[in-house]
Amino acid sequence: MKIIDLLKSDCINLNLKTVNKNQCIDNLVDLMYKTGNIKDKEIYKKSILEREALSTTGIGDGIAIPHGKSSSVKQATLIAAVCRDGIDYDSLDGQPSKLFFMIAVPENGDNLHLEVLARLSTILMDNDFKESLINSRSNDEFLRLIDKKEKEKYGQEKNEYSNSNYRILAVTACPTGIAHTYMAAEALEEKAKEKGISIKVETNGSGGAKNVLKAQEIRNAECIIIAADKNVDMARFDGKKVIKTSVSNGIHKASNLIDEAINGKISVYHHDGQVSSGEDSMQNESIGHQIYKHLMNGVSHMLPFVIGGGILIALAFLFDDYSIDPSNFGMNTPFAAFLKTVGGQAFGFMLPILAGYIAMSIGDRPALAVGFVGGALANAGGSGFLGALLAGFVAGYLIVLLKKILNKLPQSLEGIKPVLLYPFFGILIIGAIITFLINPPVGALNTMLSNGLNSMGNTSKILLGVVLGGMMSVDMGGPVNKAAYVFGTASLASGNFEIMAAVMAGGMVPPLAIALCTTFFKNRFTEKERQSGLTNYIMGLSFISEGAIPFAASDPCVPSMGTY
Repeated sequence: MKIIDLLKSDCINLNLKTVNKNQCIDNLVDLMYKTGNIKDKEIYKKSILEREALSTTGIGDGIAIPHGKSSSVKQATLIAAVCRDGIDYDSLDGQPSKLFFMIAVPENGDNLHLEVLARLSTILMDNDFKESLINSRSNDEFLRLIDKKEKEKYGQEKNEYSNSNYRILAVTACPTGIAHTYMAAEALEEKAKEKGISIKVETNGSGGAKNVLKAQEIRNAECIIIAADKNVDMARFDGKKVIKTSVSNGIHKASNLIDEAINGKISVYHHDGQVSSGEDSMQNESIGHQIYKHLMNGVSHMLPFVIGGGILIALAFLFDDYSIDPSNFGMNTPFAAFLKTVGGQAFGFMLPILAGYIAMSIGDRPALAVGFVGGALANAGGSGFLGALLAGFVAGYLIVLLKKILNKLPQSLEGIKPVLLYPFFGILIIGAIITFLINPPVGALNTMLSNGLNSMGNTSKILLGVVLGGMMSVDMGGPVNKAAYVFGTASLASGNFEIMAAVMAGGMVPPLAIALCTTFFKNRFTEKERQSGLTNYIMGLSFISEGAIPFAASDPCVPSMGTY
């Protein structure tokens, strides 16, 4: 936020007449109220006095910066005043204050005032500049001096708060919404900054979309970059130039993506999937990547049920008494029974959720119910994880087929398609496919695999665990990592808990190795890397392997260290 974005010519008083601090605050509050951005002058003044009660805002060297955050403030505002004779403002250095800036911030204005304070404090360290402000002959000259100094200190900047003129917009999303999403956003922002290009990045993380792109911003943008490995809302980009790519390219090829976005040769995206004539700059997805994206959309939505339910079930065993009835372990005591019941119910949603969101990724919202039913039938019919996986893909492409077939119906029936035709025919057909075509062979295969795993000796299970643990570590969240995780989850659904334990342990290794190294070998890492290392303790304990990726990107030797 630039200072001159908040400070206007009519918000400056170069001839402040005051004799003491209280009168000075009254005069400054009056000037602030005249801007029209304060609803209640007394409430705002109270916030100023409360801040002064904590410690004086007279920072010394003839400068005071009173500030307050209040519900009476409509929008962030800055005023300035000069008292050439100076007054006693209880400054830290005991000297009179001559130059005043007052900041008003809405109650929900985050820490905007801290950013403005930091900027003011930085540029006012130049005594010559400070004196030139005090001796300004007009309000316009006062503003020009600040503008010139800001440009010298910070260079040309775009106002990110008061307009919607970003040259490039971007959306980043990864299947789990934890690591790659934010790494891609940071990479794009850093490369855009290096090139002097304004950008805003929306992150579709596990906690929901953040920094959401606004309609006006989309209209004004030259190009939109979609760096995602799961589906995002594309309807809003209809008629705009769009680049679609993977989230990994957003991390590793951010500079190339930004160059491509501003070269003007990007094709226009239409929500029906068509591209306008001209060079098609949208990066075509391979069949394998499409399948991976649909699969990970299901896995990412399934993950909270697996983790929440799994932990509750584990706690049930922890708090139960095995000696009461070994055959009923996990349900012997009331508290353990409660935990296992709730955890089991959460676990029960796992396969329908997986199938439903794979289907939705393929066939949009009409496929969700069809996928849910397919997953539930696969679960009930004994085909388990693999059956639900197939049910999701079958349901998704079934709805795509139904859309094409029903597209021939009269326009007057368009409204009943999503509420009647798609769910009725979709659920009917998926029910028949799962019951008669998928459950029998896949159920038999699941039984054979389960019996094989259960019959393994300890040596074989150890070898399998070693392989899966290595797969979780080797590419830190990439396809190999996800393959091991999906296999572990499938085994978990079949009751083979040892396999998932090996998967979780392997996923912990890279981030925990990084965290320990940054703690015990601090001289080998930068300050920023040491700070990132602390977060790897949390990510490691949560078996989120992606925490090691920033270190691997800067030093290719890191991945091998993580697999030891």
